[in-house]
Amino acid sequence: QASHIQVICVSGEQFTNEFINAIREKKTEEFRNKYRKADMLLIDDINFISGKEQTEECFFHTFNELHNANHQLAITSDRPPKSLPLLQDRLRSRFEWGLVVDIQPPDLETRLSILQSKSEREGANITSDVLEFVAQQSQQNIRELEGNLNRVIAYIRLTRASVTIELASRALESIATKAAKGASTTLTLVIESVADSFQLTPLTLKSRNRDKETALARQVAMYLLKQGTNCSLAEIGLELGGRNPSTVS
Repeated sequence: QASHIQVICVSGEQFTNEFINAIREKKTEEFRNKYRKADMLLIDDINFISGKEQTEECFFHTFNELHNANHQLAITSDRPPKSLPLLQDRLRSRFEWGLVVDIQPPDLETRLSILQSKSEREGANITSDVLEFVAQQSQQNIRELEGNLNRVIAYIRLTRASVTIELASRALESIATKAAKGASTTLTLVIESVADSFQLTPLTLKSRNRDKETALARQVAMYLLKQGTNCSLAEIGLELGGRNPSTVS
């Protein structure tokens, strides 16, 4: 890209957090200038701002400023604009001004390529047969695919076990079983799955117990929740027994 082109790429959560911090630190003008002077703004998971009135209001005016200046915007969401029930109608209509593209689930070869690339970036030495096993478990979307790989990598690093299909199966077993029944990857699901894998109860995982097994399971749960969900650190800490966000990070 040309050096004079200013491109900003953030997630919906990052945009929201920056906006909240700008209000707290009385730097809203600086925040507005940053985003409204961009030549191209890319936002992933814009659905995160749905229902957050002040953030929606801020993004509405940001959208207008960029659109009126003929600057480029690209946003992604886990569903089309009309299926975001908490989103303001005026913001929804603007999202529908542009080209709305439905990205279909990736085929096996694409999923394998994504997993191989991500495992290399993570510095994880995972064999092709294990990657293919993970790819077979996640056929609907990239987030689920990468989330499952994150679980396997976390399990490998935290247990220091050899990478095998059996280990990957154990790391994904509880989640795959529940997902087959139509459950989504939520706070409760991840916590229950980790507890099952370590032969603990969710209540124990959320407790103040600090024995080695419980502490390890809790670390795994925190890692998976950070990597595989859109939950904030505060939400994760609250679900895991009211822990401080700094502990989760």
